[in-house]
Amino acid sequence: MLKEQPRNILLRAPNWIGDAVMCEPALRGLRSLFPEAEVTMLAKPAVAELFRAAPELNRVLVYEDRGTHAGLSGKWALAGMLRRHGFDLAVLFQNAFEAAFIAWLAGIRERYGYATDGRVFFLTNPVAVPAHRHSVHQVEYYWNLLKPLGLSGRAPLPTLCVTAEEGDAMDARLAAIERGASDVVIGINPGSTYGRAKRWSPERFAEVAQRLAEQVERDEGRAVVVAILGAKGEESLGQDIASRIKARSVVLSGATTIRELMAVVKRCRILITNDTGPMHVAAAFGVPVVAVFGPTDSRTTAPYGQGRSVVREAVDCAPCLLRECPIDHRCMTRISADRVYEVAVQQVSGLRGKGAGQGEKNSSAPHALRLAPDRVLEGYTIFLDRDGTLNPDPGYIKSPDQFELFPGVAEALGRLQSSGARLILVTNQSGIARGLLSRHNLEAVHRKLADLLGRAGVTLDGIYFCPHHPDDGCRCRKPNRGMIDQAVQERGVDLGRSYVIGDHLRDIELASRIGARSVLVTTGVTRLQEVQGLTDAHLIPDGVAASLGEAADWLLSDVKRGACQGLNNVG
Repeated sequence: MLKEQPRNILLRAPNWIGDAVMCEPALRGLRSLFPEAEVTMLAKPAVAELFRAAPELNRVLVYEDRGTHAGLSGKWALAGMLRRHGFDLAVLFQNAFEAAFIAWLAGIRERYGYATDGRVFFLTNPVAVPAHRHSVHQVEYYWNLLKPLGLSGRAPLPTLCVTAEEGDAMDARLAAIERGASDVVIGINPGSTYGRAKRWSPERFAEVAQRLAEQVERDEGRAVVVAILGAKGEESLGQDIASRIKARSVVLSGATTIRELMAVVKRCRILITNDTGPMHVAAAFGVPVVAVFGPTDSRTTAPYGQGRSVVREAVDCAPCLLRECPIDHRCMTRISADRVYEVAVQQVSGLRGKGAGQGEKNSSAPHALRLAPDRVLEGYTIFLDRDGTLNPDPGYIKSPDQFELFPGVAEALGRLQSSGARLILVTNQSGIARGLLSRHNLEAVHRKLADLLGRAGVTLDGIYFCPHHPDDGCRCRKPNRGMIDQAVQERGVDLGRSYVIGDHLRDIELASRIGARSVLVTTGVTRLQEVQGLTDAHLIPDGVAASLGEAADWLLSDVKRGACQGLNNVG
């Protein structure tokens, strides 16, 4: 659809925090489509902060819509700044007329986006708005925008990054209220900048938080602190709720930057919230959510990947999308504290002793937290891809600060290892040959990987990487089997009892070449032409999973099925 391969891309982000989080998988998809391109995000200040540490981006430019870039003269100045960057493609995830107008004013050669808000004249590549837009999740809506460019499949779960320094700073801040580092943090977010119609009763927020704190302390014997979150202007709401809670609490309403909000949300065991931006931030960190929905549509904006998190009342007038309720607010007043508490207990019931809320140490999915009952994988080896499988794939990870695991990965690998499997990483790292990172950089990244897994008691049995350029014709670059052969020689791997788990079609081809079974995880990005190529070659994965946790479930079941068939054959 594009006239030529872009080398300098401007991405216009959505304006709201929640929308920006739901756009994150599409950002990863864009990077996968154009791995060699420079990608710059233009975003309003809060969203710019949200993505400041995003590994997929080369830079973030701030759109000061209430300051330097206000008014027509400000738009002209912004367009001039963008023109100096020499962008050759603008991808507009922001749907408004203004986004296309500014890209046109900046002289960007190709302007790609949905044909919304009467802006078709300013788009060189308009994409028709899907007829079912109002029933598809917003994550999928942003993801589908890129399908004409070659993206395929369903969108992976959103992910976000905070630095180790930001996490440590938040731990120190919470420690100031005399709590230990291992204590449980329960987050509540009772406000909403959209309007009062989205707000559940503060009295019921307080009741649920208190009951849940008592439950955790009784079951686990650990101290609990309730962190009350909110935007500027919601301080009195936070103080009112704190006064109703007997458990220790800290009011952070209006007292955190966006980065600090991300750090404290990541630290939470659970977040109880209205339909808000922090709800999506929590889901992106794998923090279990209980989301109270009233006037808004949970089909399009529920926490992505947490299907059991929504509490709503089925009333005829909802969703109305109004900021203020013109009648009796029945969509919210009919939701009792008991209903929300029951969902909250279900969300945290599988998390005891797991240190949830610590990024890779938590997941809302129960399968990521159950311990394997036996060692059914004794003698098996699992070859793991890295980027897109264990961690988000921004194109090239050049430093440890860019590396974070997907939520639930450590737990899933822990289940496989406790079941007896050996875990070996095999990863293509052509960035070394391209001069984008050194072997020293790669070693530092893998030390970070080992540290993150080690916190969950998981160790890798081997790490193999191919440093060569794709044009070098080496034997080790996947789907070639050189790294596998080295593992067989050095570690005595039985390929007849091996699996390959990866997000890319070359991982499936590798499994076929070595005679292993394969699992394709859809956490990464698969291009449409590659899927067609595999279909033509009759290379079909043995299993497909939406996450590494689901892949672990499938793999354990597959081995048990094989064992049962063996017993039946003997009988």
